[in-house]
Amino acid sequence: MHVVLVEPSFPKNQREFLRGLIATGASVSAISERPAEALPDELRRGLFGFQQVRSVVDEGALADAVRHLSAKRRVDRLEATVEAHVMAAAHVREALQIHGTTSRTAWLCRDKPAMKDAIREAGIACAASARVEKREDARAFAKQHGYPVILKPVDGAGASGATRCDDDKGLENALAELRVDQGRAVAIEEFLTGHEGFYDTITVHGQVVADFATHYYPNVLEAMRTRWISPQIVTTNRIDQPTYQELRAMGQKVIAALGVWTSATHMEWFFGDKGLKFSEIGCRPPGVGMWDVYAAANEFDIFKAWGEAVVHGRMTQRPNRHFCGGMIALRPDKDGVISGYEGREQMEKEFSRWIIDSHFPEPGTRTQGVEAGYMANAWVRMRHPDYDELRRMLDRTGELVKVKAR
Repeated sequence: MHVVLVEPSFPKNQREFLRGLIATGASVSAISERPAEALPDELRRGLFGFQQVRSVVDEGALADAVRHLSAKRRVDRLEATVEAHVMAAAHVREALQIHGTTSRTAWLCRDKPAMKDAIREAGIACAASARVEKREDARAFAKQHGYPVILKPVDGAGASGATRCDDDKGLENALAELRVDQGRAVAIEEFLTGHEGFYDTITVHGQVVADFATHYYPNVLEAMRTRWISPQIVTTNRIDQPTYQELRAMGQKVIAALGVWTSATHMEWFFGDKGLKFSEIGCRPPGVGMWDVYAAANEFDIFKAWGEAVVHGRMTQRPNRHFCGGMIALRPDKDGVISGYEGREQMEKEFSRWIIDSHFPEPGTRTQGVEAGYMANAWVRMRHPDYDELRRMLDRTGELVKVKAR
């Protein structure tokens, strides 16, 4: 089989997807915006073919690169694991008759109003939502469903660009910021209260073959807007317990409703006073390095497992659920440049056995804003067999470690 991976060089963890494909024994080629020399020698030597393009989302250039590679050997799979690349890859697949994620599925996993419509048609519970192209439509939605509401780009990933509106004034400000009435459509949604998490899978032929249930502490919008919080993301090893049956069943129904075939998926969910509700899904792996956490917590090579799913339609290894895994983001006390850390040595002394890895930018490094995400500044990733003990360890880390800036 000849498999082509779109953009193996950036972000850095894309190299792991390339490694996972090469490990299957397939002929693996790559299309990148960067030269082949940007890849480590061992990966570059493992390539069957390589094409550099100006932009991997330029569908004409991407198609031409695939045609060039297919001259060496017919291309059987064209894979993209970055959100921004998924749609372009799907269009090229269809144009060149390559099996894989269709443009319809890619669109439904990208366009939030269309996604929610398909989900509701399948009888899956989700927040009330609509596409907004005029301010009057947003006002009518808020009047019907009440505040708070959430406005977000129709193709945004996660909480990127999302704005909570608590009243008419907030709604008008958000509509202006998102340039509604200037030819831009946005999604508006009912604000759900409760606990938020995500459900990630590797699917083969539309069936889940590996899955992970992960929790946010606190919910994403609060975490991405509040500096003093050291937010956590924690994946459980209790997914086989009855409490997760409803979530797993919903995930499989969503995958079927949107036509996901063989792919990684990342699905956000809420659980509150209105029960379990679907939030959104991407036809790609999660961000913030969560596959690294899943691999460490479950003691398996998740990137090779994904490669086997793509190439062979099966996996020879499974998550063992021996550990929970989690990360905590450590924010600077103010914007500026990092001047140092307090409590880092004590944290490492207490938890060295359980630390997967960590990142502490050197003093003098410019800080990044809270809205830049969980891995923007310092962070620590850990694992432990007991979920509650892992939460305690992460809480303790947040109390101990202070990121100082000037």
